[in-house]
Amino acid sequence: MNPPEAERIQNSHWRILEGYQMKDMIVQGFLDSADLKVRFAKENVDRIISVVEAITNSIKQGNKIILFGNGGSAADAQHIAAEFVNRFLIERPPLPALALTTDTSIITSIGNDSDFSDIFYKQIRALGTKGDIAIGLSTSGNSLNVIKALQAAKEMGLKTVGITGKNGGEVAKIVDYSLNVASDSTPRIQEVHITIGHIICEMVDYLLFPTRNA
Repeated sequence: MNPPEAERIQNSHWRILEGYQMKDMIVQGFLDSADLKVRFAKENVDRIISVVEAITNSIKQGNKIILFGNGGSAADAQHIAAEFVNRFLIERPPLPALALTTDTSIITSIGNDSDFSDIFYKQIRALGTKGDIAIGLSTSGNSLNVIKALQAAKEMGLKTVGITGKNGGEVAKIVDYSLNVASDSTPRIQEVHITIGHIICEMVDYLLFPTRNA
């Protein structure tokens, strides 16, 4: 067998082996995500109900939901806000929610003139009202700008929710309602976070619009 032919066969064997390994890794990723979601749900179902009831009561009283986070958590904040304002599974009136991650002029001006740790804090001070719900997302639980915003929210009489990962960090210690995904894997934590957001949206709709869910 000449060297080029041997090399081709060897490369073919490696591709087959890599294909098996990739399949195993892909399936394992889905299993890990599913297992973490189920475990979180079993351990936190009562906490989720409490958050849903707090949000529902706040909306009934004419208040709003304010969401914020960094990176992937910023995307989740915007995603959840959109589900409330537009619709989730049913046609119903738009619900008041906003993400503090969408106005780049505000964010960059605060970051430039003050400090990046103030980008959510100042918006909470400007836009938050007693009775609103402030939801801070942080996979570590230790994002300083999320912590400062939640602290300001508590001082102003907003109800505070922390959606976190790992051990919950400082966020879990200061919020009224803590939903912590006990994992060290940031991707898996984020996958549970968006599921939490979807479940909250669905349950808020269920409580506010029972006849439309029938």
